[in-house]
Amino acid sequence: MADEFDVIVIGAGPAGENVVGRAVRGGLTTAVVEERLAGGECSYWACVPSKALLRPIDLAGEVSRVPGLSLGEIDVAAVLARRDEAVSRYDDTGQVGWIEGVPAEFVRGRGRLDGPKRVRVTTEDGAERVLTARQAVVLATGSKAVVPPVPGLVEADPWTSHEVTAATAIPERLAVLGGGVVACEMAQAMHGLGARQTTLLVRGGGLLGRMEPFAGEMLAESFAETGIDVRTHTDVVRVERPEPGGKVTVHLPEEPPLEADELLVATGRRPATRDLGLASVGLADGKYVEVDDSMRATGVPEGWLYAVGDVNGRTLLTHMGKYQARVCGDVIAARARGDELPAMRDLADGYGAPQVVFTDPQVCAVGRTEAAAREAGFRARTVDYDLGAVTGAYLLGDGYRGRARAVVDEDRKVLLGVTFVGPGTAELVHAATIAVTAEVPLDRLWHAVPSFPTVSEVWLRLLEAYGM
Repeated sequence: MADEFDVIVIGAGPAGENVVGRAVRGGLTTAVVEERLAGGECSYWACVPSKALLRPIDLAGEVSRVPGLSLGEIDVAAVLARRDEAVSRYDDTGQVGWIEGVPAEFVRGRGRLDGPKRVRVTTEDGAERVLTARQAVVLATGSKAVVPPVPGLVEADPWTSHEVTAATAIPERLAVLGGGVVACEMAQAMHGLGARQTTLLVRGGGLLGRMEPFAGEMLAESFAETGIDVRTHTDVVRVERPEPGGKVTVHLPEEPPLEADELLVATGRRPATRDLGLASVGLADGKYVEVDDSMRATGVPEGWLYAVGDVNGRTLLTHMGKYQARVCGDVIAARARGDELPAMRDLADGYGAPQVVFTDPQVCAVGRTEAAAREAGFRARTVDYDLGAVTGAYLLGDGYRGRARAVVDEDRKVLLGVTFVGPGTAELVHAATIAVTAEVPLDRLWHAVPSFPTVSEVWLRLLEAYGM
């Protein structure tokens, strides 16, 4: 049967693509269904374009700290052109070619579950096609931006991560709702590229609320120095935009209205599971799909449905979705062979996923924060160190400011979490990821000698501060 496959994947983002690769490698025939662009959110409207926009801001900061160097104005047109190149000008021909070369069948259209092991696809021309899976269906539809129920907000046609990363012009005045990763990264990108008035409206008490408190505090200090206005404990009463594309007015409870040319909403994500046919297999529509550590949906006892990436709600990060997808593809192939392999499980999410916020300063973390470690019942000890006091950091430029924190399990003498804040610290996080997920004992980690003079010497300083 032409429309029968071993595995059907709904969603051709990074997670879906990785399921395809691993399933085919395991000897299974596979089809992948995608409504929009193969490559997904990350390739076109999130990770890739946002970092292309942030890179010039990062370099400008580096140059400003090194005596003897100077930097002229950023060529915004060139930056946007490079962003367009990075997203393949929103053409997924290359991604589709990769999928077909795996080989797997690529089906363009809206895919929905239609009962056990069935996927109904509405193609671009309105035709219907039903695909049947012999082994498994995998949901990899990702997540979508949440627009909170503020009066007038939807009608104001605000930007989300989609519109801001695809911007063709930089607004003079930008208002941002939110204080998380997207809000912080895109506020700094737009401000650095020419938004002369950038204001973050944060409901909570600070930026990056899920990370160590000092991370948000140091980033807020950097924002203030560059003229980005951060207003915490701020609610929005209503939003007005009388003319499409015109001025936006944001009404606040105890302050004068804020006027802006564009309004970016970055207040969270929801699973892209509405109208996905979950009810046809007994699951709640619009909710996260709960899975076990093999990525198999726990609410479908027959065991043929899997969910990877944002759609399962475990960790909304591209690299973790890809990791889950590798686990999932290998598990499906093993089960198809009748070969249960206990090692094929998602372990990394339990330790705490690594994450980098590509602002200046960069904020990088893996594992648990101090508060999360104590809440989980660990007997935790926290050790901090001034990154600017490391010789390698000083050599990167004058006025280098940063901070490192290690959270130690005092009973087992292993790291529970590590956070770095400072310019260029993104390259430190993988060493921390290895130490945390491999549970390297501190007395063994002490023998991993950092090179001098690099910023990674902070590892030695943290261990010395601990008492090693």
